[in-house]
Amino acid sequence: MRRVLLGASVVLLSLAGSATAGRGDVRACRAADLTGVFAVVNGSAGAGSISYDLRLRNHSSSRCFVSGIPGLRLLGKTGKALPTKVVPDKPGALTAARIVLKPGGYAASTARFSPDVSGTGEPQYGRCEPTAYSLRVSPAGGGSLLASVLPSTPVCEHGRMVLTALVAGKHGSRS
Repeated sequence: MRRVLLGASVVLLSLAGSATAGRGDVRACRAADLTGVFAVVNGSAGAGSISYDLRLRNHSSSRCFVSGIPGLRLLGKTGKALPTKVVPDKPGALTAARIVLKPGGYAASTARFSPDVSGTGEPQYGRCEPTAYSLRVSPAGGGSLLASVLPSTPVCEHGRMVLTALVAGKHGSRS
């Protein structure tokens, strides 16, 4: 039984290796390859929530790819970590696409959150959470980069953001 499982593992590893070899050997984007901004989607405010697009741009001289949902952490004015809870827009419903970014190319994701409706355990009057001025983004390729939050905003419900998977272009998908 052990020999059969080991053989199956070798076959799966071989198949995985051959599947990636035909894609031009494009590596995953590292933080050093990217610049980012987290900016409001004009006209998106309503019913106590708002949308922001996370835009990532490949500023390196070679192609690389991004995929899925990057790690995110909201930061205050002095860089202090703020509560952050990223929730996939449609968990289990979609497969993350591999977005190859040529030099100068963009990928984007859209976050929907409440900037002013308090969650359980947050102050009911005044700001629900401290204002976020930047966002630490951790792409799958490694490292982290800072993206400005434009305009700066609190993210209520303990930093809860519903985030779409990355897509090619300057604007994330709207759901």
